Amino acid sequence: MKTIAIQLGLLLVTALFNVSFAQDSTRTLSGEQVLEIVRKYHPVARQARIHVDKAQADLLIARGGFDPVLGAYVARKRFGGVDYYNRTSPEITIPTWYGIEVHTGIDNYTGERLDPTMSKGQSSFIGASIPLAKDLLMDKRRAYLKQARIFTSMAETEQQLFVNDLLMDAMDAYWGWVSSYNLYQVMRTAVAINVERLDLVRRAFNNGERAAIDTVEALAQLQSFQYQEAQYRIQFTNAGLTLSGFLWTDSGSPYNLPENIVPPTAWDDQRLLATMELDLNALLTIAENSHPALRVYDFKLRALDIDKKLKFQELLPKADFRYNHLSKGYNAFSNISESAFLGNNYQYGFKFEIPLRLSAGRGAYKMAGLKIMETRLDQVQKQLDLQLKIRKYHNEFSVLKEQIGLQTLNYGNYQRLLEAEQTLFGNGESSLFLINSRENKVLEAQQKLIELKAKFFKTAFAVQWTAGLLN
Repeated sequence: MKTIAIQLGLLLVTALFNVSFAQDSTRTLSGEQVLEIVRKYHPVARQARIHVDKAQADLLIARGGFDPVLGAYVARKRFGGVDYYNRTSPEITIPTWYGIEVHTGIDNYTGERLDPTMSKGQSSFIGASIPLAKDLLMDKRRAYLKQARIFTSMAETEQQLFVNDLLMDAMDAYWGWVSSYNLYQVMRTAVAINVERLDLVRRAFNNGERAAIDTVEALAQLQSFQYQEAQYRIQFTNAGLTLSGFLWTDSGSPYNLPENIVPPTAWDDQRLLATMELDLNALLTIAENSHPALRVYDFKLRALDIDKKLKFQELLPKADFRYNHLSKGYNAFSNISESAFLGNNYQYGFKFEIPLRLSAGRGAYKMAGLKIMETRLDQVQKQLDLQLKIRKYHNEFSVLKEQIGLQTLNYGNYQRLLEAEQTLFGNGESSLFLINSRENKVLEAQQKLIELKAKFFKTAFAVQWTAGLLN
C-alpha cells in the first residue's frame, strides 16, 4: 500500500506542477507578430490607407480651382444674303491665390452689321478682374484648397486612429487565445495524470491495498477534469477562430489559425513589456500632445475656422472691378507702355451688389461659430475621457501586477499543502478524497494565475491603446 501511495505522490508532485508544454512539433505566434500582421494585411488597415488616398484625390480636385482656363467664343450670322458678323474670340484666364484673375485674349470681328461697340478687325486685350470687398481675403477656391490640405493630414491621422483601435481589438483576441490555450493545456495534463492515477488505484484495489470507494473517488475526479478539459478545448478552438478574424495573408485572403500554432513558452515574461511606455505622467502628456483622436479635433477646428472666414465674406458687398488694356492686332503688349491706365485703349467695368438684410450671411456666419464652439467642447470632453481611461487602465495594470505576485505565492502555498497531504497519505494518515481536494485547489490557483497574467498583458496593451501608441 505504501508503494502505491509513493507512486501517487510522485505522479502528482513531479508531473502536475512542473508542467512544460511540449512544442517540438509546433510553431509559436507572439503578440508582436500579430500586431505586424494586422498592420500590413488586415482589410481595415488597408481601407484606412485608401481613405488617405481619397483625401489626396480631393486635394487634387481643389487645386483644379487654380488651373488656367482656356476658352473660345466663335459666332457667325448670315441672313438674307447679308453677312452680319463673324466673331472669333479665344481667351485664357489665370486665377491667382489672392482672388485676382488675370486674363488675356484676342478678338477678330468682321461683317457688314457689327455692333458699334465692337472693334472691327483684329484686336487683343490683357487685363485683370479684382474683388474689392467680398472674396478679397477669402473665397471658395482658397477655402476649399486650404480645407483639402487639412483633410489630407486629418485622413492620415484618422488612419492612425483606426489602426490603433484595430490593434487593440486584435490584442484582446490574442490574449484571450493565449489564456485559453494555457488553461486547456493545464487540464489536459491533469486528465493525463488522473488517468494514470485511476489505473494505479485500481491495481491497488485488485491487490487488496485500497478500498473500492477509492476507485470511485479517482474516477469521479477524472470525469470532472475530463468535463473541464472539453470546456477549455472548445474555448481554445473558438478563441483561435476569433483571433483568425484578424489574420490575413499578403494576397488579401483570410487565414485560419491551425491548432499546431501556439503561444510562445515565455509568453508571461514581463520583460516583454520593457519597450512600452508605462509611466502614468508620460502617458498623459503623450496623449494630450499627440493622441490621434485629439489631433483629429485640431484639424476639424482648423477647417471650421476657414469655413467661418468664408462665411464672413457673405456679410460683405459684392464689388468687382474688371479692367482690360486694348491693343490693335494680336499683340496685347504692343502699346501697353504708351497708354495711361485710364488714358486711352482701355475697357473697364464695375459691379456692386449687397443683400439689404444680409439674413443668409448672418445666419451662415453664426452657424460657423456655433460649429466651432461645439467641436471645442467635444474636444475637451474627449481629452477628459482619454485621461480617465489612461488612469483607469494604468490603475488596473498596477493592481494586476500586485495580484500576480500574491497569486504566485498562493499557488506555491497550495502546492506545499498538497505535498504535505501527500506525505500524510503515504503514512496512512490521509485519504484520496483529501488529496483530490488539495489538487483541485492547486488547479484553481494555477488557472487563476494564468488568467491574471493574460489580463495583465492585455491591460498593458490597453494602456498603450488609450494613449494612442499602438500604431
